[in-house]
Amino acid sequence: MQIQVAKRLQGTEEYYFSKKLREIDEMNQNGPKVINLGIGSPDLPPHPSVVEALHEQAALPNTHAYQGYKGIPALRKAMADWYQRYYGVHLNPDAEVLPLIGSKEGIMHICMTYLQAGDEALIPNPGYPTYRSAVNLSGATVVDYDLVAENGWLPDLDALAKKDLSRVKIMWVNYPHMPTGAKVNREFAAKLIAFAKQHHILICHDNPYSFILNEQPESLLQFEGARDVVLELNSLSKSSNMAGWRVGMLVGKAEWIADVLRFKSNMDSGMFQPLQMAAVKALQLGPEWYNELNKIYRGRREKVFQLLDLLQCSYDKNQVGMFVWASIPDTYDNGYTLSDEVLQKARVFITPGGIFGSNGNGYVRVSLCQDEKVFQDAIDRIKTAIK
Repeated sequence: MQIQVAKRLQGTEEYYFSKKLREIDEMNQNGPKVINLGIGSPDLPPHPSVVEALHEQAALPNTHAYQGYKGIPALRKAMADWYQRYYGVHLNPDAEVLPLIGSKEGIMHICMTYLQAGDEALIPNPGYPTYRSAVNLSGATVVDYDLVAENGWLPDLDALAKKDLSRVKIMWVNYPHMPTGAKVNREFAAKLIAFAKQHHILICHDNPYSFILNEQPESLLQFEGARDVVLELNSLSKSSNMAGWRVGMLVGKAEWIADVLRFKSNMDSGMFQPLQMAAVKALQLGPEWYNELNKIYRGRREKVFQLLDLLQCSYDKNQVGMFVWASIPDTYDNGYTLSDEVLQKARVFITPGGIFGSNGNGYVRVSLCQDEKVFQDAIDRIKTAIK
């Protein structure tokens, strides 16, 4: 018996990394293990006090029941305090903060809350592929907006304003940007907020990378007027090395948080309480935690620069976040060609930029989520295998 999948899924492909990991697993069964420099999953552990808090809470007899959909008050307060301390943004923990079981899930929650057939959503090209998938699954139409190096990987809002935006309800933005590592500046933020107000568009800002190799973490909500047009997602995955724990947050106007909660409460249940209490501990860590984390990432980034120099790629040393984005040499047709050659000859995997959109075809992305020794091994393999 064959059951056809729903139309909403027929245009949605399996996630690129899901397929690529199967290929790498097959290669690992037949030869030296592939060095995976593709996926941005932190390899470092959370702070010991976070793990200790999880153990302590999980050992209690009364912490294993279903939890409320809004998260425990202590977690919402910790998230609000974190925003105040590091971004200078005041939030009401009872109404303007919604804990999430990972911020990726929040992308789907937002799209399913606000989008339907006939609506349009602006999606960055290049950008995180999940934005496109979530919009498609909602039944709305994706409208790409171009990001290019010549404009600092920021959208050309003047060019966008000349298009018919009457059906656009939301615009996905992500700074520090993945995959390019670009940052916003005050001038652009002001222009984006004015653009959103003029065209009645909800700006959905995905902000998981602001603490990684960034001197001053920023939230779009810290800029004047943003409260009226911006919903922001954030996460402990990168900043606290808790990717597998699935702790994210949505912050913004109370009415929008309530809207999203209507959808979310029909999709999942509350987060495991010991995990929530451990997240509280992570959110209370001081600047020394982030400083030490970034010291490690800086060392790794220097190794990645060496690797990319071997491949004759060019890159901006001022980019931030958990990856290095690099332009490929003219001798390759696109990033897929370079990525496949490095994988097959050196058994090192780096991500082709084209998976993030057509504007990424001439690029590759290297993750910083490996030890310096692993990067050195990758460098040695490339030196030997690729002439």
